[in-house]
This record gives sequence, C-alpha cells and structure tokens, in this order.
Amino acid sequence: MNLRPLITMLFLLLPALTGAEDKQPNVILILADDLGSADLNCYGSEDLATAALDALAERGIRFTQFYAAAPVCSPSRAAFISGMYPQNAGVPGNVSSTSGHAGMPMETQTVGELFAANGYDTGHVGKWHLGYTPETMPNGQGFANSFGHMGGCIDNYSHFFYWNGPNRHDLWRNGREVFHDGEFFPNLMTAEALRFIDQPRNKPFLLYWALNTPHYPLQGTDKWRAHYAGLESPRREYAAFVSTTDEIIGRVLDRLAELKLTDKTIVVFQSDHGHSCEERTFGGGGNAGPYRGAKFSLFEGGIRVPAMVSWPGTLPQAAIRHQMATGCDWVPTLVSLCGLDVGKRTFDGKDLTAMLNSPDAPSPHEVFHWESGGGKNNRQWAVRKGDWKLIGNPNDTSNMAPVTKEDHRFLVNLSDSVHELDNLASDHPDVVKELEQLHDQWISNVGPR
Repeated sequence: MNLRPLITMLFLLLPALTGAEDKQPNVILILADDLGSADLNCYGSEDLATAALDALAERGIRFTQFYAAAPVCSPSRAAFISGMYPQNAGVPGNVSSTSGHAGMPMETQTVGELFAANGYDTGHVGKWHLGYTPETMPNGQGFANSFGHMGGCIDNYSHFFYWNGPNRHDLWRNGREVFHDGEFFPNLMTAEALRFIDQPRNKPFLLYWALNTPHYPLQGTDKWRAHYAGLESPRREYAAFVSTTDEIIGRVLDRLAELKLTDKTIVVFQSDHGHSCEERTFGGGGNAGPYRGAKFSLFEGGIRVPAMVSWPGTLPQAAIRHQMATGCDWVPTLVSLCGLDVGKRTFDGKDLTAMLNSPDAPSPHEVFHWESGGGKNNRQWAVRKGDWKLIGNPNDTSNMAPVTKEDHRFLVNLSDSVHELDNLASDHPDVVKELEQLHDQWISNVGPR
C-alpha cells in the first residue's frame, strides 16, 4: 500500500489541526500626547525614567528624523490613523470637543476600517478628538470596540472637559456614556487595553491606544511625584506624568510577553507632536533637546517627535534609522507588513518597509509639507525637500529666539544645523522661491477627497 499520498495530506493538514499555522501579526498603535522631542532616555533625556519605552526601542527600530504631520492634536491623529495628509483626511485643524460636532469625514478610511475589512478584531482606547457624532466617533470609523474620551483633554479623575464652559463629562464606551468617578484614567485605559488583548479570539487584533498623556492636566501618580520631588517646576510635574505614561505602557507590553505574543505583535509608538508650553502645563516642562519650537510650531521642536516600531524576529532590533519618515507612513507600512488587501486605496504616506530593513535605504520622501493655524493671509506652513526646510510665517512657541518681520520666510539647511536659529532665506533666494512654489502647488491640490 502506497502511504505517501496519505502522509502528504496529513502534513498539509497538520498546521490547521494544531493551530500552528502562521497568522498575520497583531498590531498595537500607541500615540502619546504632547511628549517632547527629547523626553525619553533613548532620545537623550538624562533626568527621566522611561524604562518601558527604552526597552521597546531596544526590541525594535528607533527614528531620529521622524515627523508628526501637524503640530496640534486632531490633524496629527487623523494622519496617524489614515495615512493621509491632515488636509486630505479632512482634518486641517483641531476638531471641536463638544458633543454633536462632526470631525473626520466618514469618507476618510481609517486603519480600523482597513484592518477590519481584512479580518482583524479592531479596538480603540483613550483619546479620540476626531469627531463627536455617532458616525464620526470610533465605532463609526472602523473600531468595533471603543473606550475613552471624545474631546481634546479631560481631568483624569472626574473625566470632565474643563477647557471652556459649561464643564461636561466625557467618557464613553462604544458610543454610550459611562461613569468611573474618581478612577484614574491612565489606569482605566490600561485595564481596557489588557481586556482587549486578553479576549479569546481566532483572528489577529489591531489596537489603537490613543493616549491622553502626558498632555495637561499634569496628573502623575504619587509614586512618580515622590521620585521627581527634587526637580524644579514645571519639569517636576511634567516628568511625573511622562513616567506614569511609560509605566502604563510597560504593563501592556509585559502582558504581550506573558501571553507569548511579543514576537507576533507589531508595536508602533509615536508622539502626536512636541511638548506644550501652554499656561495649563505651567508654561512648559517638556524638552525638545537641540530643537527650536514646541507644540503649535513648525520649527523642529513642534514636529520632530520620538517614534519607534518593534516586531522581534521579523524587523531588526536595537536599530536606529536616520532617514526622514512621518506619521502618515504608518498605515501604508502596516498594510505592507501585514499583507493586507486594500484594493485601489492610495496613501499620502509611504511604505517604510525597505527603510526598516536597511539603514542604507533612502527615505521614501523627496518632499513633505505642513500647514497649520493662522488666517488666510498668515497661515503657518512648512516644506522640507532634502535637507532644506522653509517655514512660512513661523511661530516659535518655545520663545528660544525672536521672530522678526524679516523672518516671514525662514530657511534652514538641517544638515548644517538643526537649531533653526539662523535664517538663510536672504542668502538663498532661489531655494526659497523653489520651495514656496512647491508648497503653493501642494496646497492647491489637497483637501477632502
């Protein structure tokens, strides 16, 4: 009797019988809120405890020239989960934090929708800030499970939005208001993220963990307040919240290890933009390192952010990439890494896979654009081509140096200096003209599709 056909058939069936077949990886997208450019140990900080994120960098790839797509929350977050310029995602500026106000258009496909269509279980935890109507809240944008607040910020114990009156409660589970009075929101987020990861399932998952930390109000835990008691304010308050953030991230990453999912999960981490110098954060506390600018600014300190990705066993570990990349790039990169079918869907972001696998691969970006705030005649914008960067109507929220009327076009070469203190516009009028024309052409072509 010839047993070879039977043996061959059993060999082919064995993975299905044992459940050992290769599956698409899980994905966790972690977006920090108002974290400064140099506020992790792996980015040069010497006074902060950030063990979990430093360990994540050791397990993966850390970027040194990674840019948020905007210097404010909503547009940066829209780009992060859509792969589009904020303008093309339909979110050129911050979305209203009032219930009943729409945000990102339904036509904008999110990472949740793309992954759900490819068989993933999708979840959102934390801050949304991309719409406050049923169709523009997370459940209407591709996330089957959602827990968090819909506006720009909340008090972490009462879960009220106090920015302007009337004060209002803002905590939701799958579109229904829920109350957890007095419970620390970072702990609630962590518990929800763990609950999502722990769910028994026979398909991969995607979790978008949209942190509201270390955004103000700066409400670090007692453990970290004691740890940083010797620092001066506002660094003291900010540091406590950064380490609180790092600690809760560590709890979730530890659970992946406990479940033996670390090598089966792509983890992405990024800050949505630079640190805040607003009154609500005591005028500062964050650190942009050598960079000028902060939140709301298109100088480097407002848009160059900590970012890393980890997939042990598949992507390089303890690696650094100096090529330029952006928050628009995660979705197309994840589509590639996970082998998704997205039909004819196109992105403004670029697939970083080649760059992730080789330090010698070029950046996929020849040119990148930003536009943020201001009126029709004084909008703040920037364009980077190679090492040249031109800022129109610059705003230095860090107050590192004065911005004069002559600086309405501010040109720098980042290969010569990342400090952006010397304006080269008068020395290179031809470069200014070229970059301004590129930006004028770009802005005339972007908008909701």
